[in-house]
Amino acid sequence: MSSPAAQRFVERVNDRTVVIGIVGLGYVGIPLALAALRQGFRVIGFDIDQNRVDQLNAGRSAIKHIPMDLIIEGVKDKRFEASTDFDRMAEPDALLIAVPTPLTKYREPDLSYVVRTTEAIGRRLRKDQLVVLESTTYPGTTDEVMRPILEKATGLKSGEEFFLAFSPEREDPGNPDFGTSTIPKVVGGDGAAALEMSMALYGALVVRAVPVSSTATAEAVKLTENIFRAVNIALVNELKVVYAAMGIDVWEVIDAAKTKPFGFMPFYPGPGLGGHCIPIDPFYLTWKAREYDIATRFIELAGEINSRMPYRVVADLAQLLDTKGRKNLSDARILVMGIAYKKNIDDMRESPSLKLIELIEKRGAHVEFHDPFIPVIPPTREHADLTGRKSVSVSRESLASFDAVLIATDHDDVDYASLVAHSKLVIDTRNACARAGVSADNVFKA
Repeated sequence: MSSPAAQRFVERVNDRTVVIGIVGLGYVGIPLALAALRQGFRVIGFDIDQNRVDQLNAGRSAIKHIPMDLIIEGVKDKRFEASTDFDRMAEPDALLIAVPTPLTKYREPDLSYVVRTTEAIGRRLRKDQLVVLESTTYPGTTDEVMRPILEKATGLKSGEEFFLAFSPEREDPGNPDFGTSTIPKVVGGDGAAALEMSMALYGALVVRAVPVSSTATAEAVKLTENIFRAVNIALVNELKVVYAAMGIDVWEVIDAAKTKPFGFMPFYPGPGLGGHCIPIDPFYLTWKAREYDIATRFIELAGEINSRMPYRVVADLAQLLDTKGRKNLSDARILVMGIAYKKNIDDMRESPSLKLIELIEKRGAHVEFHDPFIPVIPPTREHADLTGRKSVSVSRESLASFDAVLIATDHDDVDYASLVAHSKLVIDTRNACARAGVSADNVFKA
C-alpha cells in the first residue's frame, strides 16, 4: 500500500502544485527546467555560478541550442527563478540534481560535485522531500554515498521521512528529433514510496517513465547505454585503420552495411570521443568493478582505442604534410575546423579538438581554429592554457595562409566546397567533404 506521504505527493503532481528544484543549470538542468515549465510546474533553479543565474533570470542563456521562450515566460509569470541561495532548498518538494561527475587525472570518479551538493541539501532537507540524482555515476552512488550523508545530516530516514531516487539524464545536445520531454526516463527508487513519487513526477515531465528495481540498477542502465556507444565507436575506429591500410573507405563500408534492416547499427569513426558522457562514463564502471576483483578488459580496450585516436590523427596529419604538402609539421600553420565535440552545437566538453590542438602545438606547429558556434574557448580543467583562444574568420585569403586544414567537427554551417577550393591540404576526420558532395585531390580522410 502506498505511504501517505507518497499519496500526497502524487496528488500534488497531478494538480501541478508540486514545486520542483533543479540543482545545476547546465546542459541537463536547463532542458529539465523547460520540460517542467512546459507541464505547468513551478521551478526553482540552483547554481553556484552567479553570472549564469543572472542570465537565466534575465531570460538569456549561454547555451545557444536551447530555446529560452519558456524561461522568459516563466520568469514573467513567476513560475521560474534561478538562485545561488542554497538556503532556499527547503522550498521545493522535489530536488533534481544535475551536476558534473568528471574523472580525476588518474581516471577515477570525481564525485566532489555530488558530495558537496548532497551536503548542501542535507543542511536544509525537510520531511517528505524527494531527492533525485540525475548525474551519471557508478552503481551504488545513490545508496552508498548520498543516503548516508542525508541521513546523518538530518536524522531522517530515507524511504520513510524523506525519499531518494536515481533517474539518469538522457540528453543529446543538438538532436532535432529528441528532447528531454520526448525521451523515456528510467527511474529507480530507494524503496517503494520513492519509486512511486519519482515515477509520478517524471511521468508528468516526459513521454514515459520506466521503473527499475533499485537505484543501482538505474545507475547501471545509464552506464550500459554509454559503454555500448563507446565500444562500438572504438570498433569502427579500429576498422578505419585496418580498412585504410587496404585502401578501403570505412565510411562507404558503414553506409552500405546500414542498408541491412536487421542485425546492424551504424556507428562512425572520428578524431576521438567528446561530450560529458561517452569519454568518461565507462571508467566509472571499470573503477567500481575493481572493488569486486573483476577486470573489465573489453571496456578498457575500447577506452584505449578511442583515447589514442587524436594521436593517430596527428600522425596522419604529419605524414600527409610531408608527402603531399612537402612541409614539416614543426614548421606548419594548421587550421582546426570545429572546437565543439559534435556538430551544430556550442558544447565543447571533452572535445577531441582540444587534445588535437595540444598535440599539434607540441610538435611545433602554429594552430588556429574556426568554429561558428564557439567564438572563444572557455576555461577547461585539462586544457587551461587554451582559455581565451578566439575563433578566426574563414576567407579565401585566410585559408590560403594555412598549410593544412584539419576538419575535427563537421558543422553544417561551413561551405565545404569553398573550404576545399581555397585550401592547400584538407584532412577530414568526419567525412564532411564527401557528405557535402565535395571531392578533390587535396582532400584526405584521417
